[in-house]
Parts: sequence; C-alpha cells; structure tokens
Amino acid sequence: MTARPNLFENVNRQFDEAADLLGFSQEIRELLKTPYREITVTMPIRMDDGNLRVFRGYRVQHNGVRGPQKGGLRYHPGVDLDEIRALASLNTWKTAVVNIPFGGAKGGVQCDPAKMSQHELEMLTRRYISKLSMVLGPTRDVLAPDINTNAQTMAWVLDEYGRKNGYQPACVTGKPLELGGSQGREAATGRGVALVAREAWEGVLGHAMKDARVVLQGFGNVGGHAAHFLSELGARVVAVADVGGAVRRAGGLDVPALTAHARQRGGTVAGFPGGEAFDPVELWSQDCDILIPAALCAVLDGDTAPLVRAPLVVEGANAPTTPEADRIFRERGLLLVPDILASAGGVIVSYFEWVQNLQQQFWDEAEVFEKEERILVQAFREVQAKVQEHGCTWRTAALVLALDRVKTANELRGW
Repeated sequence: MTARPNLFENVNRQFDEAADLLGFSQEIRELLKTPYREITVTMPIRMDDGNLRVFRGYRVQHNGVRGPQKGGLRYHPGVDLDEIRALASLNTWKTAVVNIPFGGAKGGVQCDPAKMSQHELEMLTRRYISKLSMVLGPTRDVLAPDINTNAQTMAWVLDEYGRKNGYQPACVTGKPLELGGSQGREAATGRGVALVAREAWEGVLGHAMKDARVVLQGFGNVGGHAAHFLSELGARVVAVADVGGAVRRAGGLDVPALTAHARQRGGTVAGFPGGEAFDPVELWSQDCDILIPAALCAVLDGDTAPLVRAPLVVEGANAPTTPEADRIFRERGLLLVPDILASAGGVIVSYFEWVQNLQQQFWDEAEVFEKEERILVQAFREVQAKVQEHGCTWRTAALVLALDRVKTANELRGW
C-alpha cells in the first residue's frame, strides 16, 4: 500500500492548480496557504483506573477574513498537526465555495474513544476547551462535531466555554436540540452528499437517479444519512464497507434495516443478514454508478484509484482523494465532485444553527432542508460554470471559486 501522504502538501498541490488558473503571485499564494494560528495543547487526565494519561490536542485556525473561523473537532488515534492543518484549510475553501460568512478551522485530539469511558471523554473535552477558550467563541472560532464526536461532546463544549464566558450557544454548533441545536443538523452532511450526487448524476451525466447503483465507504453519520436520502431518491445502495466489515447485494440493500443493524452492532455493518459479506478491500472494484468515500482521508490513492469502476465519485469525507488519484480519474474521464462542495451540507446547516442562536429563533426541519438545498444547488451551478469556463476538473473549479472569494476579502480588508 502507498505510505500515508503529507495531507497539507496534497491540499496545497490542489490549491496551486487553481492558483495557476487565477494567475496568483507567489505572495498571494503564501498569504492564503499559511494558517493564521496553530495551537498544540496537552491535557493530563486521571483515567477511571486511577492512572494519569497525557493527551495531545490541536486547533488550527486557518483563515478568518470572511467571518468567524469554523470547523469540527475530531477524536482519533491518528490525529496529528499536519492533518488538522490540512483540514482547516479545506474548511476555508469549503465555506467560500458555498458562500457562507465563515472562515476555516479544525481541531483534533489524539485518542481512541472506543477505549475510553463517557466520563473520561467528558474530562478530555472539558480540559481541551478550558485550554483554548480564549481563542474560541461566536465571533472568533465556532466548533462542531467531526469523527468520533457528537451532540453530547458539543454539549460539554458549550458548558465548559460558558464557565468563563457565560451562556453563549452560538459558540458551538451540532448541539442537542434541547441546548439550542438546529433541526436537520445531524443529517445535513449526508443529505448534502445525496443532493450533490443527484445534481451530478442527473444534471451533468444525464441519467435518472432511479435504480442508480451506489457504493459507500463508511456508514457513520455521513454515509448512513447519504444512503438514506439516496434511497429516497430512488437509488440502490448495492455495497457498504466500514472499519468492521462490508456487505453487498446487487438488488440493493435494505437501508433502514442496515441502519438498525449497525446501531445494534456498535456502528458497523458487519454481520448484516440482508446481504453478502465480502472483504472491505474489494470495495473500490465494485461495479456501480456512484462511489461515495465517506470515511477517512486519502483512501483513494495511486493504488485504489485504478480499481474504481464508477463513472461518478462524490466525496463525502474530507480529503479522501490524493493528487495522484485525481490524475488517474482525470485521465480515465471519471467525474469527481470534491469534498469542499459535496460535503458542505454540514457547515451550511451549522451556519443556520449559528444564525438561529444569535437571533434567538428556531426553524423547522423543512425550512432548514429547503435552505440547505437552495445554497448547495446554487454552489453546484457556480462550480459547474467554472468547469465550463476553464475546462478544468471540478476540484480545481471549486477551488478557483473559493480562492477568488477569499483573495477578494483579503484585499477589501487591506491585507
């Protein structure tokens, strides 16, 4: 297998392709690539067994010229500063592509939540926020859930931030509804992936969604909700793989039954009786129409990209495709819709939650979903126009749109 790449270098290689089209000088490139602030914190936690463990955490605030910095907080054993730096920059471009008034940030803690109790996770979250609270807040940097964090984690964030700053629900999004969360937030990213897949499959490739065959890597918050909404659109989810195993069925998996099974099995699709088990490494070579990587970074690389048999790839995860895989897909004529467009539904509805908190009002789910779809479809069409204007890939077109907006904001502010 290919060695783990330097994710920030990969993101900046993709950045440079768009910057070349825009004719950016080296000075502008350096300004837009360089993170505003990078913080590393250590968090000593007394574990339930009485032992003291020291965890390492990060927060990278990449750019805030268009609004408060915005980005999730992930808990994972593989978290490092390079990954967080790369994902923070992607959030800058993501918020710019869909034209919402945020910048980009990202946070992470090096830990294995599967081996930690609820109490240990709470203490870790509180210590992390306590050490960072002076650079967070509704007008500075707004956290959200990410890998292995959820609404409960955000409730702890809200409470710990409030200890020093008073009750400010807009300091964090993805909260429980009872604490000011938004309707539709949990499903927002997956729903957005489904909407973008629809726009690409029907509007660009000219096919009907009915019976379109979908393969998903990941069946968590993003993959699970994407499968649900794609099924509602008439597509057939024919294969799903996750960290625990993989299952497939040519006629289409029963998504509600698969969802219920995964919940009962600790989040994995392994052992689902309504399909055939297979080796997850074979996922990329499954015959399908739409492939959705909705799990981890850099899974589509020089080894796996040649195996892909789908004419459409829609990135539900952050940075799942390396530049080498991008090149392979381009040479093979595959359409790839990049993460900064395809997975932007979550940050769009996070923006809605922030707005509702600041205005002290609440919208119903139908209103949230209608607004999300309108923004995503508009962004999709703006990126499509850039593809046609420059004759480039969809990733480069999305970055062209985003970089130009961030550069203009920089210039208007006098930077």
